[in-house]
Amino acid sequence: MVTMDESLVLRAKELITRLDLDRKRRAIRDIETETAHPDFWRNHREATRSMKKLAVLKKELENGERLEKLTQGNDERALSEVLESLEFAAYLSDPYDGNDAILSIHAGQGGTEAMDWANMLYRMYRRYAEKKGWDVVEIDQTPGEEAGIKSVTVNVLGPYAYGFLKAEAGVHRLVRQSPFNADKLRQTSFAMTEVLPVIEADSELGIIRDEDLEWEFFRSSGKGGQNVNKVSTAVRLRHKPSGIVITSQSERYQAQNREYALQILRSKLWAIEQEKQRQMKQELKGTYKTPGWGNQIRSYVLHPYHMVKDLRTSYETSQTDRVLDGDIGDFIMAYLKKGH
Repeated sequence: MVTMDESLVLRAKELITRLDLDRKRRAIRDIETETAHPDFWRNHREATRSMKKLAVLKKELENGERLEKLTQGNDERALSEVLESLEFAAYLSDPYDGNDAILSIHAGQGGTEAMDWANMLYRMYRRYAEKKGWDVVEIDQTPGEEAGIKSVTVNVLGPYAYGFLKAEAGVHRLVRQSPFNADKLRQTSFAMTEVLPVIEADSELGIIRDEDLEWEFFRSSGKGGQNVNKVSTAVRLRHKPSGIVITSQSERYQAQNREYALQILRSKLWAIEQEKQRQMKQELKGTYKTPGWGNQIRSYVLHPYHMVKDLRTSYETSQTDRVLDGDIGDFIMAYLKKGH
């Protein structure tokens, strides 16, 4: 009789405990109860999100039950394959990893070159989201004068969007022959990516007080048709205690832009609290670094050779075209495996 590798079975049993299959069964029952309510589809966006979450939970439960069954058999290869796949999912176990994400890209110094690089990153993330089956909703964009974008903020809607995309937060460096001058000189450009989880209004962050908010309404300069440009649908929100200013202008209706602005504010206030806690812990260790433009995470070299290298994990590839077309999964996996 073939006996299973005991260490493999132990890893599987530890993971089954961590997956908490009973909790997943309860969550599935709760969502299925919601879907039976007559008003469930009244808010189509929320209903769609609930259905996506239900599909993910069912898949996770199916995989967990399969893992349980394999630990009782003797197919070591099948157990190993399923275990490795589920262990990766277990890396996404932080409280907000399963949430949608707010992703912002900002061009660094360098004028048109940097704005074009920011736009290239924006395309890369849109293509990655497309491969994952996620939706991308643009909230605000400031175009460049000649090419590219100065900044853009989007909602990325999909299972574990924040858990995956948090690996992308930081400064991205591009080295290439510039397409914007006749001599095609070698040019270095920078852009910064910010990634925040979408925080629900009823989270533990507390209530944002109306008296702390200052609203301004204006006509959008972005896309959205005649209604957007004729009516003051765009909003600018200032949070007085923190000084945070947020602009949202991509939606046709003021109420939706207000909702997006508040959503971003909640996420930014969460990030401030997280940074305070991180700073306190790191100062005790004597290793705290101020977040910002100095924290370069990845280098993309297109000339005189081709190489993309992550400076945190040392993972690299020469297939630059594939990376810029959204094939960034290996970089993200390397980051998550390192336990950041």
